Amino acid sequence: MPYLRIGDSDLYEEIEGTGEPIVVLHGGFCSLESLAPIATTLAASHRIYAYERPGHGRSADTTGEYSYDGGVAEALQYLDAHGLADAHIVGYSDGAIIGLLLATAHPERVRSLVAISGNLDPTAFSGDPGADGPSIPPLPTDETGLEEGDVSPERLAFARLSPDGPEHADVVFDKCMRLWTTEPHIGAADLARATSPVLVLGGDRDSVPPGHSLKIASHLPNARLGIVPGTSHGLVNEKPELVVALILDFLTEIAPPRP
Repeated sequence: MPYLRIGDSDLYEEIEGTGEPIVVLHGGFCSLESLAPIATTLAASHRIYAYERPGHGRSADTTGEYSYDGGVAEALQYLDAHGLADAHIVGYSDGAIIGLLLATAHPERVRSLVAISGNLDPTAFSGDPGADGPSIPPLPTDETGLEEGDVSPERLAFARLSPDGPEHADVVFDKCMRLWTTEPHIGAADLARATSPVLVLGGDRDSVPPGHSLKIASHLPNARLGIVPGTSHGLVNEKPELVVALILDFLTEIAPPRP
């Protein structure tokens, strides 16, 4: 398997396609497999660079806690390791947060950003209508939870992929929960520093409410907003064709193909 040494970790990576570089950043407690529906299509027109952070997918965990600043540092080291002065970034959930922080702190490294289901702070999940507007109820066909004894798809994937073994899933999930409930803390002034074009995407039944996605887009200097109908936080897998079409339309708009 292809691994790349980043800091003190050997991170699993996948590279495919030709064209302008896109670095793909996956979400928390999942692997690159979760973004395969869009990455495979994007590889037809772009060079895709993708890696799994420590404790995720095929990358072994580390002893410390997770942080979004640590994710940004890893992303910068990953760009440097491949000689990429800059790249398009496509981030999902935790990956979207890392992408936003990268675009605000290091705008020169980000050609463009697609931020899918990211949030500015933990209050995005509080359901407080005063902060982000009213939420839309889940679709009637949505599963609101697992039956007792059921195993989530994420845990099944962890057991299949992780070099740390299936019993380590609780350790990783607990560290993710501590991260999600304490970080990030991105303000309007921070977003104003992101000069790259940004496409903010979310589902209309997303756990990150559409109003929160609108808040993100409204404070970015050069942003577009897309709310994918009939989708939850799993919009990438629920409507991959539509998500990819929106991404490709955005990339064509900001960097039209050469004649």
